[in-house]
Amino acid sequence: MTRASGLRSQIATSLAVMSLGLMVLSFVGSYAFYAWASAYAPSMLSQSWVPSGAELAWIVMTVVAAVVISVWVAIRLSRRILNPLNAAAHGLRDIAQGNLHIRVALDARATGETAQLAQDVNALAERLQDAMREQTFWNAAVAHELRTPVTILRGRLQGLVDGVFAPEPAVFAGLLKQAESLSRLVEDLRVLSLQDSGHFEIDLVAVDLAQELQGVAESISDRLAAAGFDLRVETSVPPRVTCDPARIRQALTALLDNALKHATPGPLLLYARVADNEACVGVVDSGPGVPEALRQHVFDAFRRGDPSRSRAGGGSGLGLAVVRTIAIAHGGHAGCRSALGCGSDVFLAWPVTDARQTRVDGRLPPPALAGDAQ
Repeated sequence: MTRASGLRSQIATSLAVMSLGLMVLSFVGSYAFYAWASAYAPSMLSQSWVPSGAELAWIVMTVVAAVVISVWVAIRLSRRILNPLNAAAHGLRDIAQGNLHIRVALDARATGETAQLAQDVNALAERLQDAMREQTFWNAAVAHELRTPVTILRGRLQGLVDGVFAPEPAVFAGLLKQAESLSRLVEDLRVLSLQDSGHFEIDLVAVDLAQELQGVAESISDRLAAAGFDLRVETSVPPRVTCDPARIRQALTALLDNALKHATPGPLLLYARVADNEACVGVVDSGPGVPEALRQHVFDAFRRGDPSRSRAGGGSGLGLAVVRTIAIAHGGHAGCRSALGCGSDVFLAWPVTDARQTRVDGRLPPPALAGDAQ
């Protein structure tokens, strides 16, 4: 597909061709007129400075022809310019009224700028349509996620009021668990909303990253052990690493929760490493791995590789999206190395610029997937 010529070149070319054509027409026409008159009607030609009637008629005809040609060229050129502009204007008007399915028809004869304008309007409509679909999906997903803990809380509280449940510690522990689940969901939504609005901020301090990992591991080790996971912590970091400790703990908890809900019970590695001015923390499980088609989407909100399993485990689908948000806020990135049947390594990494935080023995290799070690 050849690129449409620009508006400036179209106008310049049209005017140049029109001017040249009019000059050629005037020259050739005048030459032919005077040649014919000299041969067959010399009396029509004036011998003075004042043109004769025939000469005046020829001049008028030449001017009229030039005007007609100029108008014809102007009309054709204006149509090539205005038709796409009018179509784009109508399309924008429809989009402003909420008709996001409207698309501007692309005219093959349109100039480069007007054709690009039509394409930009169509791209705008598609992005707005995608945004509306995403908003609708988010509203439905958030309502669905909030409904589960709220329904459980309401049912159990109603049972306590009606005397169905005895006010025992186990009942209150269940209520507290649902309240904590609801609190985590609200916090995850808050983090993502702040990130979308550009107001997500972190508080960077120098911390003992190894100690942070141990604290997170101890807080969740009982749940992991009950589910059949054997958690091991491996750290190879300097004494102090700059990060937001609260957010890093939140990300590590989300990574372990993700493994708890999706991974096959077995060995589980929680690691932290620093090399080449980059800190990296992550979780390596022993399976079942992430399909390649889903690997690039695991950090999208409400994305589940196996909806039935994650729903049974109570996952909201926000954990890894929060991990990516925290990584980006630290100036880093989140990633997933995975192979079917060999487990997954889900991690976040961020730069550390203090020379005291950098290992001197070169880049550490990525941790082996737990399935490979067996």
